[in-house]
Amino acid sequence: MELKKDSTAVSIDMLLIVHSERRRAAQGAHSDRQADPGALPQRRGGLQGVGNGIRRWQKFEGNDVHGSLAEKQNPQQTQVIASYDNQGTQLTVEVHPRDAMPQLLKKFSLAKRLQGDKNGNTRPRQPGAKDAHAYPWDRSSLKSMPLDLRQFEKLDSYASQVTVKSGLDELVSDLLQEAHSDLERVRVIWIWICHHIEYDIEAAQEKDRQAFKPTDILRTQKTNCDGYAGLFERMCRIAGVQCMTVPGYSKGFGYQTGQSFSGEFDHAWNAVYLEGRWHLVDSTWGSGLVDSSTSKFTFLYNEFYFLTHPALFIEDHFPDNKNWQLLKPPQSLKQFENNMYHKSEFYNKGMLSAHPETSVIKTVNGKATITIESCAPTLFMFMLNGKQEHGLLSLRKNGMKLDIYPPTVGTHKLQIFAKGNSDIYSSVLEYTLKCNYVDIGVRLPAELHQPVGPSWFSEQMGIVKPSHPDPIIHTSDGRCSVSFGVDEGISVLASLHGDEGPITEETGRRYIFQLHREKRAELKVQLPQAGKFALKIFVKKRLEPGNYVFVFNYLLCCTNTKVNWPMFPESFGNWGQDNELLEPLSGVLPANRNVPFKLKLHGIAKALVKGQDTWPLTLNREGYWEGSCSTAGCQEIYVMVLENANHNFYSYILKYKVNAQ
Repeated sequence: MELKKDSTAVSIDMLLIVHSERRRAAQGAHSDRQADPGALPQRRGGLQGVGNGIRRWQKFEGNDVHGSLAEKQNPQQTQVIASYDNQGTQLTVEVHPRDAMPQLLKKFSLAKRLQGDKNGNTRPRQPGAKDAHAYPWDRSSLKSMPLDLRQFEKLDSYASQVTVKSGLDELVSDLLQEAHSDLERVRVIWIWICHHIEYDIEAAQEKDRQAFKPTDILRTQKTNCDGYAGLFERMCRIAGVQCMTVPGYSKGFGYQTGQSFSGEFDHAWNAVYLEGRWHLVDSTWGSGLVDSSTSKFTFLYNEFYFLTHPALFIEDHFPDNKNWQLLKPPQSLKQFENNMYHKSEFYNKGMLSAHPETSVIKTVNGKATITIESCAPTLFMFMLNGKQEHGLLSLRKNGMKLDIYPPTVGTHKLQIFAKGNSDIYSSVLEYTLKCNYVDIGVRLPAELHQPVGPSWFSEQMGIVKPSHPDPIIHTSDGRCSVSFGVDEGISVLASLHGDEGPITEETGRRYIFQLHREKRAELKVQLPQAGKFALKIFVKKRLEPGNYVFVFNYLLCCTNTKVNWPMFPESFGNWGQDNELLEPLSGVLPANRNVPFKLKLHGIAKALVKGQDTWPLTLNREGYWEGSCSTAGCQEIYVMVLENANHNFYSYILKYKVNAQ
């Protein structure tokens, strides 16, 4: 029907005013109390509380209006109930005393609030072909309309600081002071809700929670997803912007990778009509998150869920009506369940795609490979069953590659994290790995950290042009030499780590001897036995305080069971980075032998070798200090230098052990 109060008409799809027999009987005893005209419609055909706190939508039973509601409600109080069918049609029912004016009639000043189109029509248009976006995502934008978020900076700052003074109408009026378009009106409402309304954990856990009223939400500044969506819709309508609440399934808090959905819906969000098309928002997820370990809500604004591109929104939102997907072609529930779930941080941090595109992966010969493409260089890490083990993660200029080797047969949880422009790693992907075979020959060292191999990040940290660009180095005799350019002012530190044998934290660096030649560092490595080892590389700016920073590591592999190399000699602080040791490289010398020494030492006046006796080293024409010493009667041999010819104080730079006789 259509009612007119002034020159502007308001069209109402369906309006039903019911007078119950009980109300007629009680008509003489009614009071002047009326329902809160600002209350959100209690959705008997809508959301009901469940254990996880997200109100679930149920189908509306027509008999329930007259027979059940009218009997249960206070006969002297006006009640307004709104319901939507799966096509979006709204049915509004008002139950009130016979002699009272219907609240719906009092609201025909809606023309002042809800601006109609050029024809004066305020009926929300159902989504159609012009609203649909192509699926899959074309990578053009995270948003469903062109946006420059910088244009919102002042507006966002203003909206986030607006406070509630009285009711909802005044709050919206205050917010609209700085908004000059429908887009800006929606933006200030979105920002205010996301920065002021907290997810109500306790209410979320109550099964029979009544619908949230705007007055209660503004007073407590808490609600659940139904309250978020209802408040957003009400504020938009007051602001004159068409808005709908959309129920459906979600991959939110408590979602398990690969789970199926059935029965009642578990979430609600909104669609807003801007510039001739429908767009999607979720202010619940835009406001923050719930910590699964503490069940506490934290405000953490998430821009992703404002006007999200529908091809991305469908990854974690499945509406009751497929038309509200705003997609062409629409996705089925089965596709929604099976499709890979990219968390919002996946896109917030610049990820574009991931392979495989399914959330459950079966290993092949004990191995699974995951690749991610990003729009810019990004740091990644992973966890398999909560530990950073059993994988090789290598960085690429625009993404990463991860080879994962589950240690046991069965089901495993794989999480992938990305750093992006922030200092915090955020979870961006989760996979379920199903492994039916374990290759025991691919046991990786527990100390093999991520990433493996040189990359754009190592270049950024001052390590360039590596001799071994591949992260895995195979050696047949247990020895290898790795070199790379080093930027000016950068110090390099390396250590060796394995799961078996004599290597400890203290001796891990003794199987590596570091040399420097013309702005290149060389790492000579000798393995103590066959196996797999992590060669870790650290850097530090020489003139700055602080510790060395881990950059990357190599995986060293040797299958030769005869390998048994000793440690290199121990070096002391006065061993300069530009020094070079040619011989002896072994840190353990034979007993009762004359052992030759040859070193290149810079900036010293004298050099000698000290054992049972002292043997001077002489400087040859090529710039090397040479000589020999006897190990007879010695347990240790030292190389010492005199830096200033005018002094008599010698410094220790190298230490060797002598085999027992």
